[in-house]
Amino acid sequence: MATIAAISTPNAVGGIAVIRISGDNAVAVAQRIFTPFGEKKVEDMAGYTCAYGIAHDGSERIDDCILTIFRAPHSFTGEDTAEISCHGGLFVSRKILRAALKNGAVTAEAGEFTKRAFLNGKLDLTQAEAVMDVIAAKGELELKMAENLREGAVFKSAEKCSKRLLKLLSGLAAWTDYPDEDIPEVEPDSILEELSAVRNELASLVEGYDRGRIVREGVATAIVGRPNVGKSTLFNCLSGCQRSIVTDIAGTTRDVVEESVYLGDITLRLSDTAGIRETEDVIEEIGVQIAWKTVDSAELVLAVFDGSCPLTADDFDLIEKIKNKKSIAVVNKSDAETVIDGAELKKYFIHIVYISAKENQGIKALEDAVKSLFELNSDSFSAVTAANERQKMCIEKALNSVENAIEAINCGELLDAVNVLIDEAEQNLLELTGKKITDAVVDEVFSRFCVGK
Repeated sequence: MATIAAISTPNAVGGIAVIRISGDNAVAVAQRIFTPFGEKKVEDMAGYTCAYGIAHDGSERIDDCILTIFRAPHSFTGEDTAEISCHGGLFVSRKILRAALKNGAVTAEAGEFTKRAFLNGKLDLTQAEAVMDVIAAKGELELKMAENLREGAVFKSAEKCSKRLLKLLSGLAAWTDYPDEDIPEVEPDSILEELSAVRNELASLVEGYDRGRIVREGVATAIVGRPNVGKSTLFNCLSGCQRSIVTDIAGTTRDVVEESVYLGDITLRLSDTAGIRETEDVIEEIGVQIAWKTVDSAELVLAVFDGSCPLTADDFDLIEKIKNKKSIAVVNKSDAETVIDGAELKKYFIHIVYISAKENQGIKALEDAVKSLFELNSDSFSAVTAANERQKMCIEKALNSVENAIEAINCGELLDAVNVLIDEAEQNLLELTGKKITDAVVDEVFSRFCVGK
């Protein structure tokens, strides 16, 4: 494969920038564009060593830099790798990259360094996918989940299932292909025991997928309530700026205002909606209808109530319409005298938080309620879960084949048919880990990576 090069640090000014070169000729390319101070030669540098010197393009000096050498196979890509750390200016780093390209390297494609790590057996496909999850992590929970995957949690679980299935396949093959030999007959009960263990393992991988997706992508959240309960004030409080207009005039918000915000480690894709009430104002009524549509599509409803006055008919109408949604009762205006009947709210909501959106009080309690509702805590990610749609699809296919095999045995089907179903499950697990996968799928996985990683 060609020797590739790219800038591996962000496209922005910083303290340092790193130009990464990987491939059979990486050290040779580095030698052509970098001269160490002193007697040291680049070609003689051992792996995991550094040299201070000058990066240059021919006779033109570019910058004082540090060169780090990694020798195959002990590098991220499994190939000889050279990394030049220069001052973090955009022009300087690009000039060094151009020098590398002029001296034998070619531009790396998106994700090509990690792709080579996968192709060279340094990572399985699930670990490679987790690299971008680590980079994209925006909070503690997301990072913990990504690190768990990068350490090979999904791969190890899949391998455990795969070994059970291969044991069954080898036993069935021997018994079927050599009927005249003295091979013990395969007992359906023993097959069922192994398949049940595999089914449970695969099911647990799928079960936590939605929880992980919520951490990565955020929770689609609708803020709803009757007019003047403080919906827009809460929206602005969580957003950290005035995104929604706040007035004492009922019906100020007519359309949906959207913003992604961080509530501790959780991303909320917030939608501030029009006040829910009966109205004869045609435009306001359109806003109310849009609000209800937003509620229908939301994964979480923050039902806001005015704590300084009793519950109204509009409040109870809202409670009735969201009774089947995941919701939290947010009692606003805790800075004023509390008049609302909290005992009445407890009849309808498991989670009730008291806040003052105006004074930015009670937000931590709201964060804790969201985490509890979606079971988003550190312990929830100690379990292994599918990390993305590709992994989930492979696991679900394998699980379906295993369940069909169990059903076939229970229905008295021939073991030949069971053998086919077990083999289908095994093939899907091989696709999951990347041991058997098409080039097109590999290219699709790594196309989502950034250049330089």
